[in-house]
Amino acid sequence: MGVLLWLLMVLTSCCEGQFILQVGFYRNTCPEAESIVHGVVRDAVASDPNMAAALLRLHFHDCFVEGCDASILIDVSSQPEKLAFAHQGLRGFEVIQRAKAQLEASCPALVSCADILALAARDAIALTNGPTYQVPTGRRDGFVSNFSLADEMPQVTDSIQILKAKFLNKGLTHKDLVLLSAAHTIGTTACFFMTKRLYNFFPGGVGSDPAINPNFLPRLKARCPQNGDVNARLAIDEGSGTEFDKHILKNIREGFAVLESDARLNDDIFTKSVMDSYFSPLNPIFGPSFEADFVESIVKMGQIGVKTGFLGEVRRVCSRFNS
Repeated sequence: MGVLLWLLMVLTSCCEGQFILQVGFYRNTCPEAESIVHGVVRDAVASDPNMAAALLRLHFHDCFVEGCDASILIDVSSQPEKLAFAHQGLRGFEVIQRAKAQLEASCPALVSCADILALAARDAIALTNGPTYQVPTGRRDGFVSNFSLADEMPQVTDSIQILKAKFLNKGLTHKDLVLLSAAHTIGTTACFFMTKRLYNFFPGGVGSDPAINPNFLPRLKARCPQNGDVNARLAIDEGSGTEFDKHILKNIREGFAVLESDARLNDDIFTKSVMDSYFSPLNPIFGPSFEADFVESIVKMGQIGVKTGFLGEVRRVCSRFNS
């Protein structure tokens, strides 16, 4: 019994904090970790403002498949996750790898790629005038990456019922669905994702989504003409595409949503009531804070299916598993 107790004490001492996420996880082992990530993200966003949205999207897509374990970054397996249809258009991989390379030079084999993704998303939000917040760290990188596992990713054409079910399956509520959809307040989308909504919305391939405000529909069609360039891009948050704010929820409520999945938030009494709460006469003095609620939701999302302790590894290169 004495030997077992001693062994338990040793394991607890050497691995304390390895099994739960905590703010400041690298405080003693790699104190410059968060500042290194911030510097890389700041430079990337300065040279490409749309990179902020790309990094935020990368974190979301990673967490919704196999949990927040950097599986989205792998590109050496035969069928890596990043090749899934649901992940098309993702970018920013080189920014994460740039941060990883600097971290490996300063703190070899200590900071996981999964944590870099979470920190980069946090910094991207702050750099677009969004809320600042602390990120619990201590994630480990996963051992699996396969495109077939991305089937549960939310799609722009999903109904509100399907969207709610997919979020619930990840432990996220209808309120989280609204708030995390509001992350579309920054960034752009391709006309490719607009074709069905603008020209083939009804069975038989005719008509436009009636949820689109009649004053907005001609503008969308002008930017994404039928048989036009499907790679042309437009801001997802009309009128405020570079600032992280709640303006996109106002657009959704008024029929100015660009993405079909965002518009569907108006189809459900519960998701609609969440949006309405941020625009009540009592807000912002007495009503809920969009910024505070968003932070709560993204921190919660960042803990989906995390691997900690001995359940994962710390990759030396984010795009491949350690040999």
